[in-house]
Parts: sequence; C-alpha cells; structure tokens
Amino acid sequence: MFPLNRREAIARLGGGFGAAALAALLADERARADAPPANPKPHHAPKARAVIQLFMHGGPSHVDLLDPKPELEKFDGKQPPVEVADDEKLTGNLLRSQFKFAKAGQSGTPFSEVLPGVAGHADDIAVIRSMFTEHRNHEQALWMMHTGLTVAGRPSLGAWAAYGLGSENRDLPAYVVLPDPRGLPVDGIRNWASGWLPPAYQGTQFRSEGQPVLNLHPKAARPADVEKGRTDLLAELNAAHRSARPGELELDARIASFELAGRMQLSATTALDLSKEPLKVQALYGLDNPVTRPYGLRCLMARRLVERGVRFVQVFMAGQPWDTHTNNAAQTRACAQQTDKPVAGLLSDLKRLGLLDRTLVTWGGEFGRTPGAQGKDGRDHHPYGFSVWLAGGGVKGGVVHGATDDFGYRAVTDRCKVADLHATMLHLLGLDHTKLVFAHHGRNERLTDVYEAKPIKPILA
Repeated sequence: MFPLNRREAIARLGGGFGAAALAALLADERARADAPPANPKPHHAPKARAVIQLFMHGGPSHVDLLDPKPELEKFDGKQPPVEVADDEKLTGNLLRSQFKFAKAGQSGTPFSEVLPGVAGHADDIAVIRSMFTEHRNHEQALWMMHTGLTVAGRPSLGAWAAYGLGSENRDLPAYVVLPDPRGLPVDGIRNWASGWLPPAYQGTQFRSEGQPVLNLHPKAARPADVEKGRTDLLAELNAAHRSARPGELELDARIASFELAGRMQLSATTALDLSKEPLKVQALYGLDNPVTRPYGLRCLMARRLVERGVRFVQVFMAGQPWDTHTNNAAQTRACAQQTDKPVAGLLSDLKRLGLLDRTLVTWGGEFGRTPGAQGKDGRDHHPYGFSVWLAGGGVKGGVVHGATDDFGYRAVTDRCKVADLHATMLHLLGLDHTKLVFAHHGRNERLTDVYEAKPIKPILA
C-alpha cells in the first residue's frame, strides 16, 4: 500500500469529518430536545405579565398620526431640502398632512384628529418618534419587526416570550394570534411562526367569528366517563409513541397540541364567550357599529385572553390596510375609523379592571410613510424614521421619546432601532434579551441577535 500524501489523506477523511460533525449536531439537537426548553421564570421582576400587540400592517403614516410637522405645511408641494431628500428618488414634492393635530391630556402629547379615542389616553401612552428600520420592502421589514432580522424563518417575538415564560394558564396557549376573519395579513402565518424554536411555541390562531377554535368538540356528545377513558387511553398511547422516538420536536409539539386542545374544550369556549360581557362593555369596543365591530371583537378577545393568563396576544388586520400608496388621507382615515375606538376601549377596559398596570399594549407597523408624495396624493414606504407607541405594564405615560427632523424624514434624536424596542418589551416582561437564548447551528441565537440593543429607559416607569 502506497503512503498517502497530505492532500489525499484529507480528501479520504473528508467524509469522516462530515459524519463526525453531523453526529455532533444530532447529539446537540437530541440533548436540547430532551432538556426543558426554557426555565419558565423571568430573569428579573417583571412589570408586565402579558403583551397585547396591535400590529398595523402596511406602515401607518407617522406624519399624519403621531408626529406633526409644521414644515410640511409650509413647504407643501415643494421639493424637499437636500438634507432630507429622498435618497432613492421614489417620491416627489413634499406632501402636507390633511389632518389637524391637537395636544391631549395633561402631558399635552399631540395626536391626529383621526385618533380621538387614543388621544383620550395620552397620559397612559409613551410615543416613540425616532424608530428606524433596515428595509423598505414589506416582507423584510416585517421579518425585522417580528423576528429581529431581515431574513425569513426566525422565531417571532411572541414565540420568544412563550419560550421564555410559558403560559400562566395550562388550559390556554401562551401565544395567541387573532387574525382578521376577512383574510390573513401580508406574509401570512410567518408573522407568528416559531422558526427554529420548538414548534410548540408558535402562535395559536383563534377566530373572532363562529367557534374560536375549530374541531374542539365532537359532533355527538359522549358521557363523561367515556370521554375520560378515551383521553386516558390516548395519553398512554402518546406516551408510548413519544418514548420510542426521543428528540423529535415536531412529534412533541403535535402531541402537546392535542393535549392542549383537550384542555381547551372548556377553557377556550368560556374565555371567548363575548355574550358574557355587559352591553356597555361591548359598546366600549365599538361592537355596536359595523365599522368598528370586526376590530373591536378582536380587541375584546385579547383582553379576555390576557385576563386568563395568556402571555402574548397579537391582533392583526387583513392584508396591508395602512399601505397608502395612493389617496393617503382617505385610506389613513378609514383605517383609523376601524381601529381607534376599539383600541381606546381596550385601554379603558384594561384600566377599569386593574389590568393595564400589568399588561403591555403596543401599537405600530413595520415602518412609516414618506413625507414626500408618491404620485399625486400617496405616500411610499419609509424605514428611516417613524413612530410607535406603548402603554401599560411598566411604561411611563404621557411621554414623547426621540424625534425625526423637521420634515419627518430621518430619526435624528434618541434614535431607536427595532432591537431596542424588542429589548424593551422583553425587559418589561422580566426577560434579559442577552440571556434569552436558544442553541441553534452551533451558536446561541437570540431575538436581538447581533445588535448592541438596550431597553429604552426614558419610557420606563
């Protein structure tokens, strides 16, 4: 046998190196699957026990809703100054807002005239006017806002919260999603996916019309002892099936989902029986008005879910309604008419029940809209500066944080990246964003990933 040179030896052993690496990765996956997925305890004392995220798909116009710019009025129809010119040449002359702003509450925070309900809670709300993000396309901006990076396939914020804290009610999911019955939002179920976290942490969809969860109940009722016998037998079969296939995360998630569904038969139906709510509470959310009823139903459902221990609830609209490329003023007004009263009702109801102090409510989209006009009367996507707001659990109300320039083009003062917003939300839940990690492909992944993020302290109570 002839001696091998260095190159030949490496070539022949290459398959062995790959097999060894694969074995190590599989062993790592098996170890993680067999271990508890997370310690369901916060890293520090939480200010919020739950989150309701009111996500506004499409990108609401900050200069029409939360960030008044008198200079837009002054320079309406004119070319923007060089320092705030549209670098990508996608818009034309500046476009003033069609809406008036007024100071609200003791804090004097300005809100647009199309948000009278939200303005009534000015002293409960912290407005962040200096948000910025990294992409002007919907999908990439949505991935950034929901998962922390502009790439697909990562776990959503809600999945991270469920992974880190679990649910306070074993009969309901930790993470619930309330989509519009008229259609899914842009990017569909990826908005609430668990990515490479175990599948058990993805969002569970509840319906706001008809049965909240389909197929929870058998078509024909069975006696209690028969039902218990069936459930016990199924549990034994599941346990045997699982023990023969250790480390299969999809299987674990599927079995956990079936078991949760069994416990939800009573809990979900009771939690979402809105007929139990007094008529005056239903009216608070706008359920007596066909314009506000669809969004109001989901807001009321969100309150009832966090009231019962659900950790993270997202309320979505169909499609991308805030995407106002044409007729910006009319479309923005229409979106506000659908959502403003229900959102205000949610804040009022949480406060009435003593839940606002321990429930974090957030409002915002994936980016803002351009100060310059797209076409005659539209606004294009705008990632360089936009606004969001937070209220409730641990948030200092009546605060405006950060600023864009005089035309609302760029965030210039106390700039806040998306990772800072995520770090803030996790902090209020009692989670340290640097410690909430998951081993994946040889590195400890986290929501805020490579960013030097920090909680936004000026808005914290």
